[in-house]
Amino acid sequence: MKQSTLLLLAGAALASAQSPLYGQCGGVGWTGPTTCVSGATCVYSNDYYSQCIASGSGVTTAKTTTKTSTTKTSTTKTTTTKTTTTAAGSGGGATGLTTVVPASAGSTTLPSAKVISGTFDGGMVKYDRNPKVCEEQSETGEEDAMFILEAGATIKNVLIGPNQAEGIHCRGTCTIQNVWWLDVCEDALTLLQASGTSYVIGGGALHAADKIVQFNGRGTVSIKNFYANDYGKVVRSCGNCSGNGGPRNIIIDNVVAVDGGVLCGINTNYGDTCKITNSCQDDGKYCDRYTGNSSGAEPPKIGSGPDGTYCTTSNVSTSC
Repeated sequence: MKQSTLLLLAGAALASAQSPLYGQCGGVGWTGPTTCVSGATCVYSNDYYSQCIASGSGVTTAKTTTKTSTTKTSTTKTTTTKTTTTAAGSGGGATGLTTVVPASAGSTTLPSAKVISGTFDGGMVKYDRNPKVCEEQSETGEEDAMFILEAGATIKNVLIGPNQAEGIHCRGTCTIQNVWWLDVCEDALTLLQASGTSYVIGGGALHAADKIVQFNGRGTVSIKNFYANDYGKVVRSCGNCSGNGGPRNIIIDNVVAVDGGVLCGINTNYGDTCKITNSCQDDGKYCDRYTGNSSGAEPPKIGSGPDGTYCTTSNVSTSC
């Protein structure tokens, strides 16, 4: 076969390739398809990740702006389109996030926690524990989680059912992309990293009687494009862990949280910080500040709301 014919066939195959529903469709370094299968739209999450979301479901749209940039070399020309979706009624706060749980692509149950190293893409399958290990707010441990992530691991495109006890345990830094907790038991995500930054990108959590993210380690957690509904706190720095200390830094950007408590609880005596930007909490509950300890005693709350030092806010709203 002639070389020109081979090149034409290869180009046609590349042009026809499309990302599946909930698949990646863009981002810095992404070399795969940038269009989605019929019924899905490529939605920008951040500079490193765009995802195919079901058209007309899961994204509340008020306006869409598109920025197009072109890179040209002597042999290739690449055009990248970035789309930002603004959530209606956000009052200048959160934009471009999904507030409706994606449809399940199937379900499975496991008798024990699934350990993940590297990257795991669940394809929007719902995972749950059987037998049930959820004991609501009774103290449980890593063995009662749905997933255990080794240091540096990534999990994405997963629904987590109600029968697990602690959702996801990260032994080191981890990345959580488009993961949905349908009914949080004790905690949705526990972070045990000694240093570094963990990322929660997209997804959401429903019905958390207490915390969604339990931050027991050190370093930083960055939460972006996340939805919380019916919860106690979105993130809590451990207030009374054995050997407690800090600092723990919480970055919250483009988050919508309704029918719940504060976005973060921090221990100022350990130098913890919480920076909240472009987000909405329907009751204006942004931060609680505590004096942490390592004795196991209940940590006293010493203040609420932004203080300009440990808790700061920018472009926040109560119109979610």
